[in-house]
Formats: sequence, C-alpha cells, structure tokens
Amino acid sequence: MVVAEPTTLIIFRVKGSLELRCHLDSTETSHIQKVLSRTFENLRAQIKSESCVFTVCNTPVIIWPNKDVYEDITPDSPCEDVLQRIQSDEPESGGKRATKKKGKKDLSASVISLRLMMEVTKPGPLSAPVISKTVQKSHFLSATLPLDCAVRTHSKDTIKDVCDRLLEALTQQLCEMEKVMLQHMKGSTLLTAEPLHFLLPEPKGLVTVVFPAGVPDKELEAQRRELHQRFKLPNDRPYFRRANAYHFPNEHYKDGYLRNPHHALTHPTLENGKVFMVQGIYSYHHYMQDRMDDNGWGCAYRSLQTICSWFQQQGYVEQPVPSHKEIQQALVDVGDKQANFVGSRQWIGSIEVQAVLNHLLGITSKIMFVSQGSELASKGRELANHFLTEGTPIMIGGGVLAHTILGVAWSESTGQIRYLILDPHYTGSEDLQVITEKGWCGWKGADFWDQTAYYNLCLPQRPRVI
Repeated sequence: MVVAEPTTLIIFRVKGSLELRCHLDSTETSHIQKVLSRTFENLRAQIKSESCVFTVCNTPVIIWPNKDVYEDITPDSPCEDVLQRIQSDEPESGGKRATKKKGKKDLSASVISLRLMMEVTKPGPLSAPVISKTVQKSHFLSATLPLDCAVRTHSKDTIKDVCDRLLEALTQQLCEMEKVMLQHMKGSTLLTAEPLHFLLPEPKGLVTVVFPAGVPDKELEAQRRELHQRFKLPNDRPYFRRANAYHFPNEHYKDGYLRNPHHALTHPTLENGKVFMVQGIYSYHHYMQDRMDDNGWGCAYRSLQTICSWFQQQGYVEQPVPSHKEIQQALVDVGDKQANFVGSRQWIGSIEVQAVLNHLLGITSKIMFVSQGSELASKGRELANHFLTEGTPIMIGGGVLAHTILGVAWSESTGQIRYLILDPHYTGSEDLQVITEKGWCGWKGADFWDQTAYYNLCLPQRPRVI
C-alpha cells in the first residue's frame, strides 16, 4: 500500500488513442484543411461526450467524467485515496533492488496512470442492422492519434477536480494536434502529431508539447525557439529536444543502465560549504557491461561512455554511446593511435577522451593538469565553477586509474572539499543499493586520490545551442 503525505505532489497521466477518419472528395489543400478541422471538432466532442471513460490502471476504478459517474470511488475522494487503491505487484526497478534515502522528496513516488477509453455500447432496445451500398470515388484519410496528457496535483485535491483538468488538457491537446498537422501539411501529405512531456525548471514544472512525428529535431529549431520565448527559458541549452522528454519514474529504461545513482545519496555538510553537481541525466557505465570483459583496462572507456550518455540524454547529440571498438577506431582516425590499437586492451587517458569527444560528438574539452594528487584539494573553485557553468561529468585519470567526478562540495572559507565520484571499476549488476552503500557512487575526501601521482582532468564543454 502506498500512503501519500499531505504535501505529496501526484502526477495523473492519461493515455489513449482516437482514430482520425475522414472522407475527402478532392485533394485540394483548402478542402483537406476544412475536412480535417471538422474531424478534429468531432474528436473534441467525443472527449466532452458521456461516452468518454477513464480507467485507473491497477485498480477497479472506472470514471465517466462527463456523466459524474464514479465506480468504486466517489467524486469527492482525495487523490491520495487513489494511490492507496493501486494494486501494482511489479518489482521495483524491473526486479532490481533499489533504495530511497529517507527525507528526500521523490516526485515520481506518485505517478498514477489512467487509460482513455470510449464507451461504444448504449442502453436501449436493440435494432436490426441496416446495410446499404454507395458507389462513389473518394479519398479516405485514416490515422491514429496518440493522446498523452499529464497534470500535477496535490494529494488532498479531489478526483473530480483532476478529471476536469484532464478533460481540459485532452481537448487542448487535440487543438494543438490540429494546429501541428495543418501547419506541416504538404499538398495532400499529412504528418501525424506526437505529444511529449518536458520537466522545466520550477515554477514552470511539467509541460506538454505537440510536435510533428517524423520531423527531426534539426528542422524544429524555430518551434523550439518560440517555446523558449514563451516559457522565458535561456537560449544556451536544449529544453525541448526529443531527448529532453521527461521520463516518467514508473516507466523503466529499456537499455538496462542505471540513471543518476547519485540521487540516492545525502549531500555532505561542510562549514559554509556549497554543493555543485552535474546538471541533467547520465547513464552509469562500468566494467563488464555490454558483454565486454574490460576488467582491469577499460575504466577510462567507461568514464567516456558516461560522459557521452550525458550529451545524448541532454539532447546535444543524437549519436549513440560509442563502444570500446568505436572509441579505439576514432583514435586511429584522428591519427592518435596505430591501426593495431583497434581490438586491443590498451588503456586510454584524459587526452584520448578529449580527442574522441571532439571527433565523434564535436564536443570540445578543457584539460586540467595536476602534478600530484595532493594539489586536487586546491582545485575546489575551478571544479565548482565547471559544474555551475557547464554541468557536465568530468573524467579524471591518474596512474592506472580513471574515475568520473559528478560534483564537489566545497567551502570557500575553509577550503574543505568533497568529491562526488562515480567509479567505473564496479563489476556487479545494476543494483542501486550495492552501488551506493559500497561507495561505487559516493562522496570522497581529498585522501581518495594518490597524493603523489599526477592527474589529468578532462572537462567537457557543452555547446550553447537549443
């Protein structure tokens, strides 16, 4: 049973589909536009009709919002009652163990999924079917519209209030779909619309945007620029690329990698200290993943993969995370290594990481040289500034080891510093509890580094694009 606290925010998400079907007497643009608009008007009428039904997933709750009929719940029931009815028996995180630290707010804790359905049977006497045949020449347009709306509400709000907001959101989404399909119509060719959710900085929160399906991000810059202006967002980073789409916490990542394991950690407390951390989402890459036995030599490759995943999941690049072989081939292509390097088990360092990022992703990096590990304690200001302005993971290599720095806790007045380390030397399964409790992702002191070894740090710079 899930019990919501009084201040809990709950996301209600309704998904479903409506069939867009219309007959066209001609393929003239004006006629298509007129018929399409009339068809969307009919679809909006369906949402407002008594046939519209919401079912709450994993519960027996069924709601006819336009008839004020509520089965197994009352319209005045608070939203937290719905949480308590959820009967999900799915293992957390796809069967893998996970822990949440007490005291940390977790927006995802309360995502309630609903299905949009249309009631097709009606009460009353049955009538005999009538069959007629009409022969005429016409065009038939058919498409499935994927509706997907989400609203955030407080646990004490009533279920009726939520249903009213969802109906309004569905109606508005159909208006946006009509606008997008008409805007991107080319002759008699129509593109379907896809709704995407984006979690913007507070207080803007969760917003939904409709884009034309199949149109690449590079051709939608004008729309993104308009959205940045509407929501008063800076024009130096992506917020509305498809890779930026919000991943609902009750949906598992299909690739199997853990995301942002540091979220399970508690920040260290330093006198007059502040915490500066990676901004955005990354995947944790470490030894023995991808059916690759790189134990003992692949730590820098894994750190590089984590960095590449950050640029991909922030929407800066569309290229997939490179494999060890692709990393090695890139170094051969830029002239850094000989051809026999591909397929070898040779180490790489920060300079090679810099070269690969530039060659494969077009990402530039700064290199910080530290002659001995004891000097890293004096680099708090530079590292804090990096996470404040760039927000990218840092690869650090020294001796025969490589790690990923995800943040620092630093006190300007005392000079105290702690490093948030993601360790690529981990060889186990994607077990968040083991990874955090055993320190594979954790805060480390200055004594974590070899005090006499030299270190090179690769600080990737994010492009200023939208």
